[in-house]
Amino acid sequence: MKTPEGFLFSAVKCGIKKPDRFDLGLIYSPNRLTAWGVFTQNTVQAAPVVLGKKLIKEKTLHGVVVNSGVANACTGEEGIQRATKLLEEVAKGLGVSLRSLLPASTGVIGEQLPLEKMLPKVSELVSNLSPERYLDFTKAIMTTDTFPKIAYRSLENGVSILGIAKGAGMIAPNMATMLGFILTDAKVSKDTLKKVLPKIVDHSFNQITVDGDTSTNDTVYMLCSNQKDLKNWEDFEKACLEVAQELAYLIVKDGEGASKVIKIMVKGAKTKEDAKTFAFSVANSPLVKTAVYGEDANWGRIFAALGKTTIPFDFEKVEIYLNGIPWVKNLKVITDEELLRKELQKEVVEIQIKLKEGKKGFEVWASDLTEEYIKINAHYRT
Repeated sequence: MKTPEGFLFSAVKCGIKKPDRFDLGLIYSPNRLTAWGVFTQNTVQAAPVVLGKKLIKEKTLHGVVVNSGVANACTGEEGIQRATKLLEEVAKGLGVSLRSLLPASTGVIGEQLPLEKMLPKVSELVSNLSPERYLDFTKAIMTTDTFPKIAYRSLENGVSILGIAKGAGMIAPNMATMLGFILTDAKVSKDTLKKVLPKIVDHSFNQITVDGDTSTNDTVYMLCSNQKDLKNWEDFEKACLEVAQELAYLIVKDGEGASKVIKIMVKGAKTKEDAKTFAFSVANSPLVKTAVYGEDANWGRIFAALGKTTIPFDFEKVEIYLNGIPWVKNLKVITDEELLRKELQKEVVEIQIKLKEGKKGFEVWASDLTEEYIKINAHYRT
């Protein structure tokens, strides 16, 4: 894999939470970047989100500084000051303006950035920059993730697109703890990015859920180094969407304690918003998620999840399919229970729900819910 031209990567071990793991990362370009961002809709927003919303509007941007271990959320004015100080020191080392770097953080809410551990590592962070160190950067943004999340596409004219993300828990993005970076060497204007990135996010990261919790820190940045001309915009946009969708799938696959990916497809709703509400209600239902984990074809839980939306529909007309196999029709199971159980043993379980109320649909990717999720989150800070 060849990383997009114009980008350098670095990571260092500051010991923010654990002594021997990367926890401070840097994406940098000596060239001026075109960039845009999409941020969490949670009304409790972390300091890096507050700063990022302002700095993304700057005309001259050169990169992103990211840390794991501490979310820098619910930290007040001191949190803003500490995040700014970190950006300032990294900018000094790079010889660029403080306002040309974007922040992002992930980790425990309510704790201040430990600058006493981080600032002494800034010179190493800057000196280690290299096109090859993208994997170290990816490791530096992980928290409860069990593997790095990377996706890549290249176009015929040499344009490259690299996607990097982290996320395993607190995942129900509304723009969980979710960070995403889409990098390309294509020439793209800021006005175009403002239109394209939200659309990409809506069809990828905004269609996943692990536990129904939207983070205070969710951030997706798209950065363009403007090294290569685009010959086919449709191919480029399609490739960017594929990168984002692959990352979104990997986040669900790596959901905390997850053993399966569940694809919930609602069809035949009156409106797209209805379809989305129905799909997320099923995808976020602990009862549905545990049934899939336990390989129990308990279809009544799906009906209950549809009904709790309070959206009117004729539930007696609903049909449900499991991995394409007819499951429920006229409120009766129409397939052998043992066959259904075998289908639920697969790593990817597809539940299709036909409402027969209209022509709109929506798809959500979710993870199942296991005992391990409880263990991870019961002891998250310890």
